[in-house]
Amino acid sequence: MSADNLVIVIGSGTMGRGIAQVALSHGFRVHLVDPSTSQREFAHKAISQGIGRALEKGQVPREGTLGWPERLTMGPDWHDRDPAWVIEAIPESLDLKGPLFTQLDQEFGESVWLASNTSSIALTAIQGMARRFPHRVGGLHFFNPVPRMALVEVIAGMATAPDFVTAAHALVKQWGKEPVTVPDRPGFLVNRVARPYYLESLRMVEEGVTDFEACDQVFEGAGFPMGPFRLMDLVGIDVNFSVSQSVFEQTFYDPRYRPHALQQNKIWLGHLGRKSKRGFYAYE
Repeated sequence: MSADNLVIVIGSGTMGRGIAQVALSHGFRVHLVDPSTSQREFAHKAISQGIGRALEKGQVPREGTLGWPERLTMGPDWHDRDPAWVIEAIPESLDLKGPLFTQLDQEFGESVWLASNTSSIALTAIQGMARRFPHRVGGLHFFNPVPRMALVEVIAGMATAPDFVTAAHALVKQWGKEPVTVPDRPGFLVNRVARPYYLESLRMVEEGVTDFEACDQVFEGAGFPMGPFRLMDLVGIDVNFSVSQSVFEQTFYDPRYRPHALQQNKIWLGHLGRKSKRGFYAYE
């Protein structure tokens, strides 16, 4: 795919602006969509700072970032655009993603690939909302923080065309990432394996076997980059909880994946992790 082609990213939250930053850092044109003016302004500032830091550390090719501000447009909608790819990065809810893909399917032709950054929702369920061209819909699951994490899960639903997988691998490699094709199963691969990492740690804290700081110290001492509680704070306790809910429901309420009440209590208190300055840890 030529870098001259346009990529539309829908959603300018942590994941959306991270995806936009990576595309811009490799010479691509990006149109970032968000209905909130303040959120778009925040995203522009975050992208600018992120590209600056990446250049200082030599993490991205300088030639790829040249002229990135001129290659970035932002707005409340995607109308009158001619993209090669549309990547959705809105909150993890089928009630939100489904209607969006119905709109995208109606507006864009068969030459446009439609990708969801879903981390746990069945890709086939999203695909079912695109009745004209369901074969153009697939998953591109990036990981947080997007600019630093190399892995991208490429997900094919029941109707996804093989050409989607081929095109997705090519795009992801152009962005310096490592694509891995995974099956359309609850939690896909990484989030399926990660559920016990989080949930058993939460249960052990609840049972008084350990506390969250000691649990993190053990995992980090064993070579993990982050323990489960520090990682939940980074990802967002609300995001982690919603993934557990999704996997629990899609496995027909298998008790192994039951979400934990401690996470729900944190969400009720607004303690969502780093983004709210308080989660399992406090942040200044």
